[in-house]
Amino acid sequence: MKDYRTPLTERDVAELQVGDRITLSGRIFAGRDAVLPRIVEMLRDGSLAETGIDLNGGVIFHTAVSPAGVGPTSSNKAEIEASFPGLSQGGIRLHLGKGQISRETVEGLERDGAVYAVIPPVTALLGERTLRSEVVAFPELGMEALHLLEVDRYPCIIAAAHGRSIYDREE
Repeated sequence: MKDYRTPLTERDVAELQVGDRITLSGRIFAGRDAVLPRIVEMLRDGSLAETGIDLNGGVIFHTAVSPAGVGPTSSNKAEIEASFPGLSQGGIRLHLGKGQISRETVEGLERDGAVYAVIPPVTALLGERTLRSEVVAFPELGMEALHLLEVDRYPCIIAAAHGRSIYDREE
């Protein structure tokens, strides 16, 4: 199992293949359906740059951050899945969550130079590996604000990369 550190490079993304088991370490963003559409809008209108938030080479973990910890939410929720293209074009290289995403999203990841990984819903394990958490945007959303996490060896499996998905059926 190879450990990847953020920010991810184009080479990192190019070498990741569907089914690879990896760990992620470094700084990753955390947000879900309440905040991700807002971040995409800020990317579109250029206002994200004013916040100092840099998504280049970043990872976005589809989760809320609460005193109970972090655990993945379904990445195929309409608001989350709709954020993939904007976030990828804005610099996110890895989307992290759970569940199957659409064929259209898998193809969009390929076009935008990003990948999707699933992470086990094991809040206790992730809690031990979350070293720090900070709200970086939309504090009024509470646990659904955009957070920046410092993580150590989050385990995940690459579920979509280079136009392929772990959910594709072999014919």
